Amino acid sequence: MAEHLGLHTVGDLLHHYPRRYAERGELTRLAELPLDEHVTVVAQVADARVLTFNGGRGKRLEVTITDGSGRLQLVFFGRGVHKPHQDLLPGTRAMFAGKVSVFNRKLQLAHPAYELLRADSDEEEAAGSWAGSLLPLYPATAKLESWKIAKAVDAVLPSAQEAQDPLPPSLREGRGLIPLPEALLKIHRPHTKADVQSARDRLKWDEAFVLQVALARRRYADAQLPAVARRPAPDGLLTAFDARLPFTLTEGQRKVSKEIFDDLATEHPMHRLLQGEVGSGKTMVALRAMLAVVDAGGQAAMLAPTEVLAQQHHRSITEMMGDLAEGGMLGGSSLGTEVVLLTGSMNTAARRKVLLDLATGQAGIVIGTHALIEDTVQFDDLGLVVVDEQHRFGVEQRDALRSKGKQTPHLLVMTATPIPRTVAMTVFGDLETSVLDQLPAGRSPIATHVVPAQDKPHFLARAWERVREEVSGGHQAYVVCPRIGDEEEGAKKKTGKVKDSGDAEGPDGEKRPPLAVLDVARGLAAGPLAGLRIGILHGRMAPEGPEGKDAVMRRFAAGELDVLVATTVIEVGVNVPNATAMVIMDADRFGVSQLHQLRGRVGRGSAPGLCLLVTDMPEAAPARARLGAVAATLDGFELSRIDLEQRREGDVLGQAQSGVRSSLRMLAVIEDEEIIAQAREEAAAVVAEDPDLTRLPALRTTLDALLDEERESYLDKG
Repeated sequence: MAEHLGLHTVGDLLHHYPRRYAERGELTRLAELPLDEHVTVVAQVADARVLTFNGGRGKRLEVTITDGSGRLQLVFFGRGVHKPHQDLLPGTRAMFAGKVSVFNRKLQLAHPAYELLRADSDEEEAAGSWAGSLLPLYPATAKLESWKIAKAVDAVLPSAQEAQDPLPPSLREGRGLIPLPEALLKIHRPHTKADVQSARDRLKWDEAFVLQVALARRRYADAQLPAVARRPAPDGLLTAFDARLPFTLTEGQRKVSKEIFDDLATEHPMHRLLQGEVGSGKTMVALRAMLAVVDAGGQAAMLAPTEVLAQQHHRSITEMMGDLAEGGMLGGSSLGTEVVLLTGSMNTAARRKVLLDLATGQAGIVIGTHALIEDTVQFDDLGLVVVDEQHRFGVEQRDALRSKGKQTPHLLVMTATPIPRTVAMTVFGDLETSVLDQLPAGRSPIATHVVPAQDKPHFLARAWERVREEVSGGHQAYVVCPRIGDEEEGAKKKTGKVKDSGDAEGPDGEKRPPLAVLDVARGLAAGPLAGLRIGILHGRMAPEGPEGKDAVMRRFAAGELDVLVATTVIEVGVNVPNATAMVIMDADRFGVSQLHQLRGRVGRGSAPGLCLLVTDMPEAAPARARLGAVAATLDGFELSRIDLEQRREGDVLGQAQSGVRSSLRMLAVIEDEEIIAQAREEAAAVVAEDPDLTRLPALRTTLDALLDEERESYLDKG
């Protein structure tokens, strides 16, 4: 259990809830089974036959099971055919567990595990003695079937009586929730659907409330910290900057700026999350906040995730500021300040000068990468930290930068991955949120289409024609691949064969390795895009040098390359208005939000953008539905909801990798918006009254278990 499901204690097992319940006598709808997932079905055997192959040397048992309408084929091979052949007689009912795959266009389960449900009195026995009419089906793995988990739960269920109840009694009674031991009993061994419902309501509250208490305590602690209020001088840098803007700020930019300036003017550190669609003008809002702080006598630092991005921000900020960015230099404005760049690859002399300017306060604004965090960097008076693309930075880095202020600096986190309100309340619960939802004028719409390379190879050929058309129209294109391709590994079967995606499934039914930049670039240059100027960009290239990342990016931006074949290094912040087309290979290997981010790289100019999602997945696969969703809408908030619904087993608290034991098992961040909002209020009230939870020992215990130190700090992503 520890190895396959991450369950280590009795408590872990009690909180491993059934995924769904089958009613006694009810059969699973076979037509609706998802492909490629481990499923548990309850069905009846229709017929069974043994076939020989290989001149009589090999044996294969084929069993057809039915739910009354649909059918599913089971196959057993070799020595494994005898026992199932005896057990699975026509008419027998059983639970079957395995992975659904497609063979000869029919759904099948190969070598499923099964547990017979006998029609007579033993039926109780076999399926884990459930007294009710509901048969619990647990999230299971191939090594540990649902019915084995059910038997283990039976063994530990009596100890549910000792479970510590984290909800304050007043809250539990006020909301009409059942006690925890009763909820655990009802979720595992319900007699009726009403049992399941009352147990779910209770367990969802636990999760939402404990999480919100953790966040409320963090907000409480932050509010105790002192900070210097930063109010911009009336006719200073900010006023001068606004006067030069060639355009007026959008309504949204003005509103968000006001929220930020109000925060900066208080004596507690600002903690604000600024989210907006790709290209909604977040940089402009952040820059005005930085200028306000410089006006008030402080310094501002912007932390970017990569060198390419830091350079890009530095370039666009100095361009926007003009001579205001040359404070103290000849020809600079008297109101201006110095804007410097600090990255790891600078030479020592340049670096020394930047460090000196920061320490003396000569430089008011610094833009940099992780290099800003190193011990040698000292600030004269750091007042504001802006973090771009938050999810790339761990807590430690952010804290390290914040500790460089004499008092805690204000913090503004920018993210282009839109986050639905409740998720922001959950993941960034310690941040106030501002949203920029209008796109600035001059942005063009992007058309997105799914290209099913496997079912319709001519669609892929057409995709490359479209790329050629864009290039001949004077535009440029990106081709994005999931892998680089110089990994040391034997899976080099697929070099240069871009067109022939017919071998998506290897001979042994294994998925082929994801398409790689180096292979695809080679194949395109030799085939569909021959004659175009093709460049390559990936994370393992050196930043500097004639063949380095920056050089390639500059050549692409200058229009010296027609097509850039790249990994997701281009996901963030690369701005080439002339690029109008993007082809994403193996698009099913990327998440919804990631596809949306990537797509935001085209259509940044006045010409309309085109994004093609190439996939080998069959029509019925869940991955195809995801791609369809991305093609159907440009609204990032809508997509982030879909993304969450898809990945909701991933842990909102810890790394979002599924596989980490999820602390949110019942709570669906999207469906349960109401509960989360109410829990947030209750939690705030509890913490305001009793910050250390001295009067609620059971809640403290639960909190400590949930938030071992490291996750508590992860919570502090903001």
